[in-house]
Amino acid sequence: MVLKMKDIARLANVSTSAVSLAINGKPGISQETREKIFKVINENEYQPLRKRRKGGVRKVASCDLIIVSDKKGVVNRNYRSLPFFDYLVSTLSQNINGFGTNLRIDTLRIRHLVEDLNELLTNSVVTNAIVLGTDLSKSDIELINSKIKHTVFVDTYFKEIKADFVTIDNFQGTYEAAKYILSKGYKNIGYVASSKANPNFLKRREGFQAALKAENIDIAPNHFYSIEPINLIPTTPLHGFSLDNLPEVIFCETDYMAIRIMKECIKNGIEVPKDIAIMGFDDIEEGLLINPELTTVHVSIDQIVDQAIFQLQAQASSNEEWEPEKSLIGTHLVIRKSV
Repeated sequence: MVLKMKDIARLANVSTSAVSLAINGKPGISQETREKIFKVINENEYQPLRKRRKGGVRKVASCDLIIVSDKKGVVNRNYRSLPFFDYLVSTLSQNINGFGTNLRIDTLRIRHLVEDLNELLTNSVVTNAIVLGTDLSKSDIELINSKIKHTVFVDTYFKEIKADFVTIDNFQGTYEAAKYILSKGYKNIGYVASSKANPNFLKRREGFQAALKAENIDIAPNHFYSIEPINLIPTTPLHGFSLDNLPEVIFCETDYMAIRIMKECIKNGIEVPKDIAIMGFDDIEEGLLINPELTTVHVSIDQIVDQAIFQLQAQASSNEEWEPEKSLIGTHLVIRKSV
């Protein structure tokens, strides 16, 4: 018997529209409902009745998207409320199903990674996995890579680990951002760093500082700030930030930081970019909603997803011949009104 979408809905005790949203990676249903639907899909080997993407070859029958959350990290339990991660997960869900591959979403706790991973692998067969590894350490990645046969880590990168990675070229992105700021004639430059260090933010810092160093420009210690990377509504103060002694321009490691700084300035009568220019990184939609619109660095999530799927399929189809591949996806500037 060939199962249809309505059969999956009946078995999962949800609506047909909920199944459609889950299969296409769209918002509108809870994570619990999404996981319940994919559990039924995997158990019944359901194949979506759609054409595969042109040129696509199905080499992976099923795939797990493993999200390792940390309530104090960048990827926390509320990751779906964050546009960048929501779009990443939704795009991956949609694209992996477009290849006729079933996707299941598993969430592990970073502080209980060994326990949660062992439980997952005891209760499920996980052969192919794409891991959202933003907050993972080297030892975390080595553990997961040793336990799952075919694995691609997304949104992180460790050059010393022999594993498959797909991430943003953070160094190139901020290097280009700094060059643009310098081209506008700014010399008194501020920098807003994430209070939660991970390889992505450290590379952004490195790229920005490399561009400034080439022009013999330094960031003054009192213009180097620290802030939570993804909270528009602050839970901690802006470390070292003073409205009495502002630089000419501030670069922020995420758009969330930039928007928060802009709101703080606007609230206190400081005009952007007349009194201070502000730039972000990620190109989230909220950057278009603030006035002035945010100048930022665009990240191609679609390309990250396509590359991760390609590398996973290549691992699965090449037997033992595949050598781990580290892919850095380039970025480009989006020039708007805030700089």
